[in-house]
Amino acid sequence: MFLLMDIYWKYETRPSCDGKSCSPSEQLRHQKSIMKSQRNARLITAALIFYWLLYSVTNLVVKIERLNQRVERLKSKE
Repeated sequence: MFLLMDIYWKYETRPSCDGKSCSPSEQLRHQKSIMKSQRNARLITAALIFYWLLYSVTNLVVKIERLNQRVERLKSKE
């Protein structure tokens, strides 16, 4: 959540560097800032995918355990 807020804040307050109005060092700083924001967005996306995958696998394991318990109960009734 904090990374999203940081990306939004940096996007809204970023300096505009158009053509000759910036020095080379300002342009470099601007490019680095954009690259860091893109990296943070990729990290957020990767984390969300990882958590979704972890949730899905855990959910499947729980379902398999429940089905195994049902099978054992049905076998014991016979």
